[in-house]
Amino acid sequence: MTVYVTLVLGLIWWIAAWAFGIKAFDAFLLTVAMVVGADAYTIAKPFLDKMLRRDVPVVEEEGAR
Repeated sequence: MTVYVTLVLGLIWWIAAWAFGIKAFDAFLLTVAMVVGADAYTIAKPFLDKMLRRDVPVVEEEGAR
């Protein structure tokens, strides 16, 4: 869900920046960087939780996400 929210916010940023005169490709590069950052966060979060010994819920406890 984090990646989808970041993508939507990035596309909103892209359109708004383009409207204010920033080149479309430059604004889109920031959108891509935001989405890649969100992907990296989503991939690394379980490993960081395990390394920091945080409580990681079991799949059955999470319910249907």
